[in-house]
Amino acid sequence: MKTHALAVATAALVGLAVALVFFYVPSDADQGFSQRIFYFHVPIALTSYVCFGWGAWKALRYLRSRDARADTESYVAIHQGVMFGALTLITGSIWAKASWGVWWSWGENQLVLFLVLFLFYCAYFMLRFSVDAGASRANMSAVYALFGVVLIPVSFLAIRLSQNFIHPVVFNSHGPQMTGAQFLTFCVSFAAVLAVFATLYRVELAGKRIDAHLRELRELLA
Repeated sequence: MKTHALAVATAALVGLAVALVFFYVPSDADQGFSQRIFYFHVPIALTSYVCFGWGAWKALRYLRSRDARADTESYVAIHQGVMFGALTLITGSIWAKASWGVWWSWGENQLVLFLVLFLFYCAYFMLRFSVDAGASRANMSAVYALFGVVLIPVSFLAIRLSQNFIHPVVFNSHGPQMTGAQFLTFCVSFAAVLAVFATLYRVELAGKRIDAHLRELRELLA
């Protein structure tokens, strides 16, 4: 799909998701209106995992092929993951404050582990830009990205295993613990956020490639 067509489809999905969240899905019986942020917070969090996982896959592709394009793709995916990770922390804090009266709880392992994952990938950029561009930087960045992917299942399982109040389990072995309207809204919201990632990924990747071509032209003309 062309980037402009993807952007149009993304805008339509986002609009549909917003309409479903605010005008279709019923309010939660316990948390009321504030629970609607669930349809943004959880898809954003899951998308951040997708970004980091995609970045690790591209890092592995780079280590196998030594293709500079894979290194750039890994960088862009991780950059997007950090942005979605920041949104996860922000929306999660807003939801916690609205529903439970706290912005953050250091005693909640699932929160702390996601923060560790987020900070780990923030440090990726410190490593990457502390080394001059070239094969050495690409190799170090790829290895770092692969190490980080180990934290993704740990962070996700911490939420699944938690028995505390901050992350109620809505998916279990019996399926989604939601009504049909809630599940539909969640699925559309998740698809919308994934589409936002796909669009931003393509746009940023195109910009990085244009920048690389311009640098090559400057070197040829110098």
